[in-house]
Amino acid sequence: MAKAKSIMVQGTMSNAGKSLLAAGLCRVFRRAGLQVAPFKSQNMALNSFITREGLEMGRAQVMQAEAAGIEPSVRMNPILLKPTNDVGSQVIVNGEVLGTMSATEYYRHKLELIPEIMKAYHSLEEEFDVIVLEGAGSPAEINLREHDIVNMGMAKLAQSPVLLVGDIDRGGVFASLYGTMLLLEPEERKMVKGLVINKFRGDKKLLHPGLRQLEELTGTPVAGVVPYTRLDLDDEDSLSERFHRKSGTGRVDIAVIRLPRISNFTDFNALDMLEDVSLRYVETAGALGKPDLVILPGTKNTMEDLLWLRQSGLEAEILKYVSSGGPVFGICGGYQMMGEELSDPDGVEHGGTLRGMGLLPSRTVFAPQKTRTRVEGKFQEINGFFSGLSGAAVEGYEIHMGKTEALRDIQSLTALKLADGEEKQDGFCSGNCCGTYVHGIFDQEGSASCLVNLLLRAKGLEPSAEAIDRNAYKESQYDLLADVLEQSLDMKLIYRVLEQGWKG
Repeated sequence: MAKAKSIMVQGTMSNAGKSLLAAGLCRVFRRAGLQVAPFKSQNMALNSFITREGLEMGRAQVMQAEAAGIEPSVRMNPILLKPTNDVGSQVIVNGEVLGTMSATEYYRHKLELIPEIMKAYHSLEEEFDVIVLEGAGSPAEINLREHDIVNMGMAKLAQSPVLLVGDIDRGGVFASLYGTMLLLEPEERKMVKGLVINKFRGDKKLLHPGLRQLEELTGTPVAGVVPYTRLDLDDEDSLSERFHRKSGTGRVDIAVIRLPRISNFTDFNALDMLEDVSLRYVETAGALGKPDLVILPGTKNTMEDLLWLRQSGLEAEILKYVSSGGPVFGICGGYQMMGEELSDPDGVEHGGTLRGMGLLPSRTVFAPQKTRTRVEGKFQEINGFFSGLSGAAVEGYEIHMGKTEALRDIQSLTALKLADGEEKQDGFCSGNCCGTYVHGIFDQEGSASCLVNLLLRAKGLEPSAEAIDRNAYKESQYDLLADVLEQSLDMKLIYRVLEQGWKG
């Protein structure tokens, strides 16, 4: 069997749109009848996912696998870095935690991980017709070139041709594309087979003089100008545009606390899809206001972010909000914060013991072992503010350090079955406060609408939120993305690059 052909999407900077363009190409090639898989050798993100095997990978490659119509696999993202603080990250290799390293320590050791990267890549290469690779940040970080394993270093290992993408929406796109090309080594410049301008608004004709000059200066053809397109797909990490949106016009105001180390904020996309919902991210006490629901999200460092919540004044505002009857829902790290005490005897996060928010009669003890599993089940018959969720379906995954136990009698939130068949109860609910370890708890059709309808009833409004088939909705978004790329990219050039490879 012939090995897969490949094409790599690199960007002039972070958030140039690499992940979505790679996903779009995955869908384009799939619609052309090709078996296609995504690949990113190293991803730094707090948005992660648990596969059916209980292994951890970056969310962007999950999104790209969905676009390709295949099951996500850790082979598509063999190295995942999850920042734990300003100088260190948890290093995950092939879905398993290798350890926590400082940036300097990881830089010294990352070349040792190349065999793992190439083992994953070659296994995909044997199974698929096309692999769409994604770079990280910029290939022009010349201080990192020597040990690069994710941009041109990976392109060389995979012998993959490259498309270089620039974001015109942030300004200076011609300079960023030209400057990036100048900073590449001569042999690297030859590997770049096309330049792409992304997120363009306006009349493309206005760009023509600049496009011609860019091609003359770089000796590289412009492969297309992609228009700015509003898409509702799972985005990656803290550069997400979702964080900066102002409150909308929906009848239900949901405030998600934007913790410094917020993770898995894709948990709230199912809510954001509903017409009745205005979902906003809050990071100051003054911005909280009087929402209909406060959500405490997941975090990579629960104790550090709880201290931030306390020092910022947001904890005091949330406690006042709860005392006046306002509901709070916590997920993963947010759930842990809601208890009375957090204990870290092994120094997994912060070390020592910390007073919790006291919203639930529970205690969390952190441990070195990470819980990673997919789950399915339903909400229990619960009392109090969230009773309208009773019986709704639940499907998602757990990914956390530590175990949370009740200190007094309290009703559990969900009844779950784990991937290995074990059954258990998860989460707690007390009055207007609930918490769970399940990421994606509102993704099941009907769960998000149940929550929104109970919030509408609490305001004395007629419930009107209807269940949305989230999978069908995402499929429509992937097709829209592919339509845009097919119309705006020079697909003859793309297929020629795919056929001729890196030396074509």
